Amino acid sequence: MSAPGHLYDAALERASTRAREWLAALPDKPIPPRQDADGVLASLGGPLPDGPIDPADVIDLLADGVEPGLMAMGSGRFFGWVIGGTLPAALGADWLTSAWDQNNGMRFATPGTAAAEEAAATWVLDLLGLPETADVGFVTGGTMANFTGLAAARQQVLENVGWDLDRLGLSGAPRVRVLVGAERHITIDLALRYLGLGEPQVVPADDQGRISADALGAALDGAEVPTIVCLQAGNLHSGAFDPLGAACDLAHEHGAWVHVDGAFGLWAAASPHLRHLVDGHDGADSWATDAHKTLNVPYDCGIVVVAHPDALRKAMGAQSSYLVRTEGPGDPLEKVPELSRRARGVPVWAALRSLGRSGVVRPRRPLGAQRRRTRQRALPTSTAPRSSTTWCSPRCAPRSVTTATLGRSRRGCWPMGRPGCLARGGATATCSGCRSATGAPTITTSPPQWMRYAVPPPDLGLRPGQDEQPRSGCPSSTATEKHQPCTRRIAY
Repeated sequence: MSAPGHLYDAALERASTRAREWLAALPDKPIPPRQDADGVLASLGGPLPDGPIDPADVIDLLADGVEPGLMAMGSGRFFGWVIGGTLPAALGADWLTSAWDQNNGMRFATPGTAAAEEAAATWVLDLLGLPETADVGFVTGGTMANFTGLAAARQQVLENVGWDLDRLGLSGAPRVRVLVGAERHITIDLALRYLGLGEPQVVPADDQGRISADALGAALDGAEVPTIVCLQAGNLHSGAFDPLGAACDLAHEHGAWVHVDGAFGLWAAASPHLRHLVDGHDGADSWATDAHKTLNVPYDCGIVVVAHPDALRKAMGAQSSYLVRTEGPGDPLEKVPELSRRARGVPVWAALRSLGRSGVVRPRRPLGAQRRRTRQRALPTSTAPRSSTTWCSPRCAPRSVTTATLGRSRRGCWPMGRPGCLARGGATATCSGCRSATGAPTITTSPPQWMRYAVPPPDLGLRPGQDEQPRSGCPSSTATEKHQPCTRRIAY
């Protein structure tokens, strides 16, 4: 369809207003949805109306209906799964991508967005220390990135033993053996199911989820069959990394293809401080990662990198008289499963261009520190508070209940506005009856102690090695807090 530009104005203005309101509310908004899916459906569903309504009114109806069911995933207080917010430049670029509405399959038809993706791909390879001759595809997420990398792997290992997969299919083909660590991510199994490769052969892992190089070597010995080895850069539970360099060497000695699932951990390669975790990762044959995780672009965007472009393009590519080919680094449709797709690499270009190399590197260190603090919160300790202890804010909690244990909030109960305050070891500090008649929270605490922050919260304005003196009006054993810092905080 084609419509005069002015007909879009009201709907876009309304969408912009509602989007800005949502983003402005994120710092203080309760994290959980206020309404479940059935409740949202009741307001959005029902019979399709017979006639049209004003586009701007549609935007309001949508926002009014959906927002009660939204989780504040973009909030700095959201720690569920591996989900983050989005960078301003990436969000703006995503809006433009929708407005441009390019079907980004061919360089000939969409040279603007295709070139933006190619530039972003070059930067990704550079930042992650991967071969500059590799192909890069922008897919929906880690699942499709693993699927695409493993499709290229299947293509190559069968070709290596003389099997024409394109002509003969999998029926009667040599069995492809896939070796995986005991704690691989479930999307590896899902991709193997999609590809018709069946269940993988599991190799033991250590207590942090790292694949055992010795066990991998033993599994590789003996049978000379087409083999794919799947490794992991960043265990979902512990954050641990497989011994990538040693495992790649072992696999290649036996003629195997190596695929690395690095949904969030592969970005450690961009940081001089964390690069040792992925030592030898560039020796693999394919890699999968997410841009909508560590890089903070809008959903959805995953990245697949394949060191052998011919294998990827044979597995993913298609040819027809109406698909106009051009000379160059290959069409986008040859590197991903879809022919028709959104130019999802454009927000990646915007995110990288806005951050620059130094901006990409800087967030990796706090990410590692946050992972360590999150793991520490799960460790049992004898200093966990009794369940009868009441705090409405961790600012006045005893010294034994640190911010790494209890968390912080501006008001109400931690965490995420839910009743009950999470404490180390699974104990809870209940918040029932924690507000006085005046509406201010009543605190039960020990005499004021110093609060220590390994990474000071931004709103304190503290630098490492700097401390803030106690303020007047700090509560005694039972008092009313007026949302003022009442302890001496030290950043170190």
